[in-house]
Amino acid sequence: MTSKRVILAGGSGFLGQSLAGALDAKGYEVIVLTRRPDQASGSRKQAGWDGKSAGEWASLLEGAEAVVNLTGKSVNCRYTPENRTEIIESRVDSVNVLGEAISRCSIPPKAWVQAGSLAIYGDAGDKICDETAEPGEGFPVETCLLWEQAFNAAHTPRTRKVFLRIGFALGPDGGALDTLSKLARLFLGGTVGSGRQYISWLHNHDLNQIFIAGIERSEIDGVFNATGPNPATNAEFMRELRNALGRPWSPPAPAFAVRIGAALMGTEGELALTGRRCVPRRLLENGFEFKYSALDEALRDSIT
Repeated sequence: MTSKRVILAGGSGFLGQSLAGALDAKGYEVIVLTRRPDQASGSRKQAGWDGKSAGEWASLLEGAEAVVNLTGKSVNCRYTPENRTEIIESRVDSVNVLGEAISRCSIPPKAWVQAGSLAIYGDAGDKICDETAEPGEGFPVETCLLWEQAFNAAHTPRTRKVFLRIGFALGPDGGALDTLSKLARLFLGGTVGSGRQYISWLHNHDLNQIFIAGIERSEIDGVFNATGPNPATNAEFMRELRNALGRPWSPPAPAFAVRIGAALMGTEGELALTGRRCVPRRLLENGFEFKYSALDEALRDSIT
C-alpha cells in the first residue's frame, strides 16, 4: 500500500466527500470507513465499520499517512434522551476505538486529525473566543467536553494529534447552507431571532486545507479553531445570503416562531438562536492563509 494513504472515518457525509475530493487532488489514496460501504463512491475504496468496535478496518491504519475522524450523529435533531445518548456515544466511541487501533499499530499513522465543534464555547454572545476561551454551558458543551476528553486520553505517543473545533462550513452540494438557501429562495431568509447571535463560518475549500495542514505539517499540533477570521452576526449573514440569491428583504423570524418551526421540522430552535464569535488564532499564528475571508464572496461561490 502507498505511504500516502489517508483513512477517512465517517467520510460519507457533506464534509467527508468534500475532503476526500481535496485529498484525491493532492495524490493521496483515500479509504473511507463507513457504516454503509455498499453505497456509490465512484472508484474510492471503502471499508465497513460501526464506529465503536475493532474490525478488519483496523489493519488499514498500519503505515498510513493519517487518519481523519469525522464520525458523529448529526445534531440536527430533537434532543430526546435517545438522541442525546447517540450524539455523545457516536463521538466518544469512535474516538476510543480509533485510539485503541492506533496504539496497536506497528507503524502507526503519522497524524490523527479529529473533527470537533465550536459548540464547546456555548452561547457566547459578543465575546471573542479563541482556543483559550472557557467552555460554555448546556448539552452541546457537555458533548464537546466528553469528545475532547476522550481524544486527549487516547495514548498514541507516535502519532501527532490535531483536534479541529469546526465552524459553519459553506460549500455547494449540501450542508446546512443548502437548507438556508432553500428558505431564502422562498422569501423566508430573514433575520433569525434577535439577529445578534454570531455565526462563525468558513468556506469548505479553506476547511479542506486546514485538514490537509493537519495531515502534512508537523507544527500543527493540539487544538485549533477551524473557522474563518471574520465571524458575522445572523443579521449580517442572512442579508449577504439574500444578496447572493438575488432575493429582497424578508420578514424576520422571531424566536418563538423559530422554536415552533424547528419542532415541526424535527430539530432544535436553539441551533439557530444561539451562536459564538470564534476566531482561528492558532491557525493564523501558524501562517495559515484563508482563500475566502469575505462572507459575500464565500456565499457566492457556495450557492448552486
